[in-house]
Amino acid sequence: MDACRTRARRRALRCAVALTGCSVVLLAGCSGSRSGSDSGSAKDEEGSSTTQAALPAADSDLQEGYLKVIKDVLPSVVQIQADGDLGSGVVYDGRGHVVTNAHVVGDARTFRVTTANSEDVLSAKLVHSYPEQDLAVIRLDEVPDGLKAAAFGDSSKVEVGQIVLAMGSPLGLSSSVTQGIVSATGRTVTEGRTGGGTGATIGNMVQTSAAINPGNSGGALVNLDGEVIGIPTLAATDPGIGDSAAPGIGFAIPASMVKTVADQIIKDGKVTDSGRAALGITARTVVDGDYRPAGVAVVEVRDGGAADEAGIEPGDVITGLGDADITTITSLAEALASERPGEKVAVTFTRDGSEKTVDVTLGEQ
Repeated sequence: MDACRTRARRRALRCAVALTGCSVVLLAGCSGSRSGSDSGSAKDEEGSSTTQAALPAADSDLQEGYLKVIKDVLPSVVQIQADGDLGSGVVYDGRGHVVTNAHVVGDARTFRVTTANSEDVLSAKLVHSYPEQDLAVIRLDEVPDGLKAAAFGDSSKVEVGQIVLAMGSPLGLSSSVTQGIVSATGRTVTEGRTGGGTGATIGNMVQTSAAINPGNSGGALVNLDGEVIGIPTLAATDPGIGDSAAPGIGFAIPASMVKTVADQIIKDGKVTDSGRAALGITARTVVDGDYRPAGVAVVEVRDGGAADEAGIEPGDVITGLGDADITTITSLAEALASERPGEKVAVTFTRDGSEKTVDVTLGEQ
């Protein structure tokens, strides 16, 4: 998996995404033409105008709901340009703070921001980037009149089957909207590092069928109440078709985590309480005699950390955490992502050829 980003190209828009590399060519559309003296409205035999059949009531209500949500939320979704790359962001408050993905800001410290309601380019500066959760906050140098903060919802109330809209700047096309449903909740996903990804392992993500294209990163996944329930971050790839995009599988960081991280960054200039469990070790993946991943070797143990307190030592090879088999650094990170600091979990490891299991009270990353 990788993070979504995009670059404008002269003849096509190409993007490098952690989950997929993709390109698109924009084609001219077609339009109909009128003939004779037809003024554009059809006439029946008696000369009266006819109109298009009305939508069924339920469809009409749903369409009106879409239009209201788009009208309410889209002005809070901005386009961010950082070092020539384009991404999206969501206005977080009335003071000009904008939340986005860490992989969108990259190593940049200054940005060009365009809102949905204006073509004026606004300048912004980085407040703080937190790659461990692939989130960042930037702040506009000047807050324009009418800037509207988005409303963030409660991630715990997100349900599978819920209709959602993804808003952002896919492939550099600002103020774009796609529609889908919540396909699953509670996913743990690891980004790749190619294409600008942070390599973060992120827990409790929202899976959606709404199209998440390069450039949607940092935008808004919105419910029909007009609440942001997640920040679109990843799209999936299908190794069976050459790592091409897997249609209808995208992931968003849940709104509750976004608020937790953004509030700390705005208040303290950094993340002071990550809520991410950790063992307090430096480690690497090891392989067996057939060169298959076989565990995680502990290279260094932090003094006073969770592993140190439990008696884990450098040279131990971790093979299990709770009910999860551990074969790689990624599998260890994904297992930890489902845990919380302060929780007690069984860690299985080998030392000098013997298997041991100890209870570890997890620390914080």
